Amino acid sequence: MGNVNFIGLKSRIMAFFLGSLVFSGAVSQAQGIMETFRKPKHGNIYVIAHRGAHNSIPENTLAAYRKAIELGCDFVEIDLRRTKDGRFVSIHNATIDKYVNGKKGRVGDFTLAELKRMDIGSRVGPEWKEERIPSFEEILELCKGKIGIYLDLKEPYIKEQAAIIKKYGMERDVIWYISPGHMKVVNDIKKYCTACIPMPDPGPARNIKKIEEEVHPRILATDMDHLNKAFTRIAHEGNMLVFTDDKREGVAEWSKMIKIGTDGIQTNEPEKLIEFLQKRQDEHE
Repeated sequence: MGNVNFIGLKSRIMAFFLGSLVFSGAVSQAQGIMETFRKPKHGNIYVIAHRGAHNSIPENTLAAYRKAIELGCDFVEIDLRRTKDGRFVSIHNATIDKYVNGKKGRVGDFTLAELKRMDIGSRVGPEWKEERIPSFEEILELCKGKIGIYLDLKEPYIKEQAAIIKKYGMERDVIWYISPGHMKVVNDIKKYCTACIPMPDPGPARNIKKIEEEVHPRILATDMDHLNKAFTRIAHEGNMLVFTDDKREGVAEWSKMIKIGTDGIQTNEPEKLIEFLQKRQDEHE
């Protein structure tokens, strides 16, 4: 990739580290944190596998997360929900209706053991019939040391969720997506996990300054409805990285996103995105 863009990203990553140190109050641990927060594997763009790499694989399963690791993605996106007995699992919808043949009900109405007996893979293909809804602990065990986690807080129970992340020593490996209507959640993250990384979604660019003053994030989330040059300019001036959800999942859109200045792309097509980034990098060498 171009040298100017690469140098700019390195500066933003350095600012991310330093800002995170102020956020956590751990200035004396500067070197350790700089070494533990992952850098992008494919040039200067982070690749986030939405619900794992789930083409022909059941989404939000350990199989989809394993595939993302094999591909060399930087993060897997997971959707965290709470079970009846207070455990946490990754499943996008609030109900199991879409995922389990012949059963219906809310995720929160089942215990972890009951959910584990449900086959969520056969709907994709008979070879996946043993795939089950994964627990948060299983995901952390699989991903630790291999890939980061983009945590979509469908149901925020910050104290309990932070305790699990801290148990696995993965505070710097998990970024917490915070939707525009839940900014108060960041206060709980600060309270229960000072080293954790909140990633608020400010909505339009005009809200970034306010979010920066109130939350002091080092990374922002957005989508193609709000990504524009003003958004990335304001974010980068505040030393914040920008992770963006794609919409059309193709080279034309990814090229546009990179030109605008996004630092990370969340997609349902991580393999194709990686191929595109590698080709782009080869062309600029």
